[in-house]
Amino acid sequence: MYLMSRILRNRGIKVQDDTKQIEEVMAKRTAKNSVFLDLFQNKRYLLKLYKTLHPEDTTATEDSLTDVTITNVLTDNLYNDLGFIANNKLMILVEAQSTWTVNILVRVLLYLAQSYHEYFQRTSQDYYKSRKVRIPKPELYVIFTGNKGRKPDRILLSEEFFKGADIDIEVKAKVIYESDTDDIINQYIIFCKVFNEQTKQHGMTQKAVTETIRICKDRNVLREYLAQREKEVVTIMMSLFNEEQIMKSFIRSERHDADRETAERMIRKGKMSLEEIADYVPSLPLEELKELEAEVMQLA
Repeated sequence: MYLMSRILRNRGIKVQDDTKQIEEVMAKRTAKNSVFLDLFQNKRYLLKLYKTLHPEDTTATEDSLTDVTITNVLTDNLYNDLGFIANNKLMILVEAQSTWTVNILVRVLLYLAQSYHEYFQRTSQDYYKSRKVRIPKPELYVIFTGNKGRKPDRILLSEEFFKGADIDIEVKAKVIYESDTDDIINQYIIFCKVFNEQTKQHGMTQKAVTETIRICKDRNVLREYLAQREKEVVTIMMSLFNEEQIMKSFIRSERHDADRETAERMIRKGKMSLEEIADYVPSLPLEELKELEAEVMQLA
């Protein structure tokens, strides 16, 4: 919230308008994971996801699944984290990623610890007492929406961070990539790839979003979901564009301010011409450097 307030102030929004503006921007921030969560927090599609992971469980129903997704566990950023318990026996954590990073193992470890903590609270179990607690078996998955290349099908904490050493606590996650199957997970991956293709063609525009939806419906990719939630998906994806634009604008503004401070110090020292200073801070045009020099001279 503080960061967003700072961004808004840097963009010239009045302090008294901060609350409304921050609420609007914070609502947009959910766009990063809303398509993923909007899809799979629907029990109908969550059941399909579970049956993709566990096709042997032919008796599973929507009622046998409990959503335990946690929001904002570690940072203000929202990720594609999904957590649910199946038949009160399995705690399944799934994270979708478009950029490859083994740091996901650390996030999953901390996410799992928080999920267990909340599970014990919900089930009124005290792990400080002598009575043995009941605990669902964990299963960890990463849905990678980028290209597989030579990436592994499983990642382990010991191998990625401790050179394969025998450590006292191990974390391993199965990585799921695009395949030739027609299951709900693969359809989600294809949806993400189509979206990436359309943004390359049309930029961060509504056309990219609507074309993504049209193409996926034509290919029978998440067709039912997109038909029922098309307006919501458009809103989600457009909000994602809006936030990215806000953040890029903020970063450019911060860099510009830093360059002005550097140029001002150089002008005060008086050892370089404006043309030479312009070579050091190319983001500032010569006209702006002249204005800055005039300001410095007035204050001298």
